[in-house]
Amino acid sequence: MPVIRSSDDLCGKYAEISDFCHKFKEPVFLTKNGEGDLAVMSIETYEEIAGRSELYRLIQEGIDDIDNRRTLTEKEVLKNMQLALKK
Repeated sequence: MPVIRSSDDLCGKYAEISDFCHKFKEPVFLTKNGEGDLAVMSIETYEEIAGRSELYRLIQEGIDDIDNRRTLTEKEVLKNMQLALKK
């Protein structure tokens, strides 16, 4: 369940929000005038989410390559590796 706090809490209770984000590795959602405004999270959590997103993007790129027949055979890969090692 998401943790929702008022944007006023960001200034007055920064340490409390920071401790929560680091301890539970979850974002805190901040509201402004009763409406959702920001999500605050630790840098570690952000980097994990960003890394996961990049991994999904690369996996999808590979799937697209397979679907569009942009692949190499095992022999072609080994030949390319041998050529690269000779350089």
